[in-house]
Amino acid sequence: MDHPNAQKPARGVWISLSKPTIVFVTVTTQNRERWAAREAVQQTLLKAWGEAEAWMVGKYLLMPDHLHFFCAPKQPDGPTLNRWMNFWKGRFTRTAVYPDWKWQSLHWDHRLRSEGSYEAKWQYVVNNPVRAGLVEKPVDWPWQGEVNSLVW
Repeated sequence: MDHPNAQKPARGVWISLSKPTIVFVTVTTQNRERWAAREAVQQTLLKAWGEAEAWMVGKYLLMPDHLHFFCAPKQPDGPTLNRWMNFWKGRFTRTAVYPDWKWQSLHWDHRLRSEGSYEAKWQYVVNNPVRAGLVEKPVDWPWQGEVNSLVW
């Protein structure tokens, strides 16, 4: 039951002017199809991110049916995270090798609140392929990288 004085959480990412804004994002493939962990996807994704330059992508990792990455706005008054996400997903879909490679329209995001949370989240992400039984060590997973160094 809803509390009569409860407010819904705000949508979007709050951009701080006094400390870094780093966001952890997860986006899944449409219908959780397992096409994302491959070279052609990684290259298309890097190209789409390069064309969608309002936000900087830090570390990222592709799993067969989803993607984790960290990002930060280039300017505090630039496009919102949602608008940027829609832009690069559209670019990706238009240039993908296969037209059925599509991302779900929504995503999950979490603004990091401390320097330690970036590394802690990355340790969780980089161990996903190990937990899924796809590799023995995180370093063996080829579908990961870092586009920009995001500094807290």
